Amino acid sequence: MTPIHYACSSSYLMGLVGLILFRTHLLSALLCLEAMMLTLFISLSVWALVYMSTLFNACPMILLALSACEAAAGLALMVATARANGTTRLKSLRLLKC
Repeated sequence: MTPIHYACSSSYLMGLVGLILFRTHLLSALLCLEAMMLTLFISLSVWALVYMSTLFNACPMILLALSACEAAAGLALMVATARANGTTRLKSLRLLKC
């Protein structure tokens, strides 16, 4: 395993472990998801550079744009839940609450 593969896989796994372990607040879950998306972006960028493929040069930019949209939607949901419930703790949220 090359050092680039090791660094990308370990940073993705750290984001996944952070998402599993630190789910107390919505912001920490969103930050872990963002770290995972940035790791995927770096991996796709390195992959396109290593193979010098012109076909996959747009893939990292598309992933980065989708990641920015995901972050904006997550922050909007966090603001909406904070205004509605008064807290962003995930344990206090209920899906069936009308």
